[in-house]
Amino acid sequence: MKKIKIAVVLFFLAVIQTIGQEKKGTNEDRMEWFKDAKLGVFIHWGIYSVNGIDESWSFYNKYISYTDYMKQLDGFTAKNYDPEQWAQLIKESGAKYTVITTKHHDGVALWDTKQSDLNVVKKTKAKRDLITPFVNVARKQNLKIGLYYSLLDWSNPDYPNFLRDQKRYTNDDTKWNAFTKFNFGQLEELTKFNPDLYWFDGDWEQSAEKWKAKEIRELLLQKTPNTIINSRLQGYGDYATPEQGVPIVKPDNNYWELCMTMNNSWGYQPNDKNYKSVNQLIRIFVDCISMGGNLLLDIGPKPDGTIPEEQVAVLKGIGRWTNKHAEAVYGTRAGIPFGYFNGYTALSKDKTILYLYVDNKPNGPLLIKGLKNKVNRAWVVGNGTKLTTNVVGKQYWSEVPGLLYIDLPEEVQDTEVTVIALQLEGEVALYGDKGQVIENN
Repeated sequence: MKKIKIAVVLFFLAVIQTIGQEKKGTNEDRMEWFKDAKLGVFIHWGIYSVNGIDESWSFYNKYISYTDYMKQLDGFTAKNYDPEQWAQLIKESGAKYTVITTKHHDGVALWDTKQSDLNVVKKTKAKRDLITPFVNVARKQNLKIGLYYSLLDWSNPDYPNFLRDQKRYTNDDTKWNAFTKFNFGQLEELTKFNPDLYWFDGDWEQSAEKWKAKEIRELLLQKTPNTIINSRLQGYGDYATPEQGVPIVKPDNNYWELCMTMNNSWGYQPNDKNYKSVNQLIRIFVDCISMGGNLLLDIGPKPDGTIPEEQVAVLKGIGRWTNKHAEAVYGTRAGIPFGYFNGYTALSKDKTILYLYVDNKPNGPLLIKGLKNKVNRAWVVGNGTKLTTNVVGKQYWSEVPGLLYIDLPEEVQDTEVTVIALQLEGEVALYGDKGQVIENN
């Protein structure tokens, strides 16, 4: 009998371990496409584009009255909205996923929500659901779909916060419960789109317990089990989302993306002409890639649904580069630590190809130090030109690798960022000690 009990206990322990492994595997499977994608396009579209002002924040910070802000509903027409053209442009940029604002902090929903009349169908001249057609055509372009959703809603009478210095109430369980029901109702509506990604925002105003963040996660994964969730759900997300500033060190989370604007504004602001150049954005992009992350680059369509020409030009410029260098972008992993190469790097999934991103015009051969591997072949990505390599200073008595020099002729360099691939003999191996002195010769 004792042996039977032990066998039963061992059986259940094995089952529990298997379930844990399945959950871990499932999570890794859910995140795999995100890890490989590298580039996404964010879309901030809403009534704030009518006046070309800060989305939601402009009334919250009292730069404009709430009444005047909401008057923009009348000018939001979407009359030239062409979701197919949007999706084609995003695809051309080289992005593998796209995230669209379904509702910002102002509470104006871009789909036909049944939880409130404050949506573009009932309150604007657009008079139609703007999310469904975009989701459908984006999927036809094989783009992964992300839905941005603001947890807070400064227009909802049951939400406690209204303006920076004005609250509707402090403690009112009845109102808060009503708002929670509203939030869950809208989120359940969004599950019908079966999104690949939920991109939350606004979580800083309440605790995880108040938002019912755990329950939100459970609801979404029950309805759309393969979806992933960004970090702005008070600790219940899957990946980190730093904003605007490029991280100096890799975020702690194994999965992360930098969300960034092309100029200094999330939505359409015609007065903001401070656009980053294609070169600057590609260099930011390879910075993210080198740390194993993604770049989620924003566009802000006009109220009629057209995309500003400056933003179209940027996406097309990035698309030229990503198309040429696809093998050194998608599916790559974080590169070697800084100090081995004076620039950004990435590795293939099996760690046998080292990619070097050269964002300047070198005055002489490129240098890598501390690389233990023999380099079987070196070439220019997107060009195919084989490059000459030369190891200098390797001493037979020392474990310290020699200095690897790579000649990069000017005529094969890219106009933005040149990429070099090194086929290594075996997985990448680096020397990381302090050097040696001769002891026996």
